Amino acid sequence: MKEDKNKFLKYRVTYLEMKKRPSYSYPNCPIKFTNITKSNDVPYWYFISLYKSVGEEYEWTDMLKQKKEVTEKFLNDKNVYFYSLISSGVPVGFFIFDYRKIEICDISYIGLTKDNLGKGLGKYLFKTAFLMAWDTNYINKLTVNTCTLDHKAALPLYQKLGFEPIRFEDKKRRRTFFN
Repeated sequence: MKEDKNKFLKYRVTYLEMKKRPSYSYPNCPIKFTNITKSNDVPYWYFISLYKSVGEEYEWTDMLKQKKEVTEKFLNDKNVYFYSLISSGVPVGFFIFDYRKIEICDISYIGLTKDNLGKGLGKYLFKTAFLMAWDTNYINKLTVNTCTLDHKAALPLYQKLGFEPIRFEDKKRRRTFFN
């Protein structure tokens, strides 16, 4: 049986790490009335709404495929911290710190909603998140991964802000379309 190339995605995952706190300082936010808020007991619907809004352009599907209970357990783990980027009262991005491994913070997810790209919020969000990760708990390594399905500026921005690639993985999976 011939494989339909349009049904499958080939992509490369880049795993990155930062082994020391970056020397840059906290940035000023480019947009007034914007702040980062830590959330406790994150409702599933809120996370999934932001996850889809940020990830729909980039085929983010892993959390959509797992059971609600598994996602809720992850979100509400005492070593997982969820932050929303709020602008004029509306969520426009988010990031998640996963401290479940000793002395390591993994940035599980980070991104902006499509309507907020190109406003300078990306660099603000990323720099702030990276510095917060180092300031929040004792760590000796910050990790993140990105792939060729993510925004084209993601990998260069991670590298510019202090991350180094440590390994690559080529993958293939069935294409998913958002409703």
